[in-house]
Amino acid sequence: MSTPPYDVERIREDFPILSREVHGRPLVYLDNAATTQKPRAVIDRISRYYAEENANVHRGVHVLSAEGTEAFEAARQSVASFIGAPSPREVVFTRGTTEGINLVAHGFSAAVLQPGDEIVVTGLEHHANIVPWQMAAERTGATLRVLPMTPEGDLATDALADVIGERTRIVCVSHTSNALGSVSPVAEVIEAARAAGAAVLVDGAQATPHAPVDVQALGADFFVFSGHKTYGPMGVGVLWGREDWLDRLPPYQGGGDMIDQVTFERTTFAGLPSKFEAGTPNVAGVLGLEAAVQYLTAIGMEVIQAHEADLVAYCVERLADLGGVRFVGTPRQRASAVSFLLEGIHPYDAGTVLDRLGIAVRTGQHCAQPVMDAMGIDGTVRASVALYNTRSEIDALCAGLEQVQTMFS
Repeated sequence: MSTPPYDVERIREDFPILSREVHGRPLVYLDNAATTQKPRAVIDRISRYYAEENANVHRGVHVLSAEGTEAFEAARQSVASFIGAPSPREVVFTRGTTEGINLVAHGFSAAVLQPGDEIVVTGLEHHANIVPWQMAAERTGATLRVLPMTPEGDLATDALADVIGERTRIVCVSHTSNALGSVSPVAEVIEAARAAGAAVLVDGAQATPHAPVDVQALGADFFVFSGHKTYGPMGVGVLWGREDWLDRLPPYQGGGDMIDQVTFERTTFAGLPSKFEAGTPNVAGVLGLEAAVQYLTAIGMEVIQAHEADLVAYCVERLADLGGVRFVGTPRQRASAVSFLLEGIHPYDAGTVLDRLGIAVRTGQHCAQPVMDAMGIDGTVRASVALYNTRSEIDALCAGLEQVQTMFS
């Protein structure tokens, strides 16, 4: 059976915001690495929850609470299926990727790391996968080591044996760079970590919206991603962890819903995943995330990946034809994002002019200052695509950049 054609115009109809104008021009939204827009299915699910279903979960015998609990836990199963998790017990709802990483870093500080141990991060990481580990190292006397990046924006995998050693306790790697779009050789990194007996955390924030994810096939111990980058609402994310690791780590926060028994002398904690979900959860956010992953599943992650790969290749081709464009990062494999500079023009100026033309891109360091430092620059213009973008929008971007170049010539 042949695969049906990718009907991007039909898909665009599912996203209300794409019909609006900015400064009197049609919106061209190419800032998807920062956050994705939301399909009507997600918006309607959140609205329906607050209009018809609102109640606190896990806490009542009345109908609304029981229905809410059932829906909340069904959403956990939906997310587990979406990422290939073997059990919903291994799916912890968080506020986002950042909180998921902090949760693991806190747990390692309390239960794993000792003075002289080593934590490995890579030179391509978002600040969210650097700073929590710096804090963990400071608390425990561990050392933070860095797997460097190449001038092209790839990981220097030839340095794996030098950086990962017998004192390495965890290796933290982004699947895809938010700043450059580089796709990391995660399998190779995991293999090196396994050989050293180290755990692995994969930051999947820039991978989950764009390609199929199977955490079991991936082979990591922890995988984190954000709802809002995956066409879901802000304020919700996911930490997946192997059950043996989650059992080993202590709770991140204390409060209601994560306890078994409480006395003034001691507290015992609930089982997984509840022990990591203190307090009232973001029920609406979780249900919105479920609607998002169901929407993506209905389209098919493989066809989304193919559509976006075509857009990225077309974007690189068109930018190269412009002249006066310097690509920042020319990785072996690129996904979803393209970073570049215009000769003699500050990224902020370029982004401001593009905004006046209705074109949304991101400018700056992209929460990846070490990446920019390694490249010897202060920031870039970043165009990042999603399932609803089109080649005509890439053409609009390039036409806008020509206007920027003319204005500053």
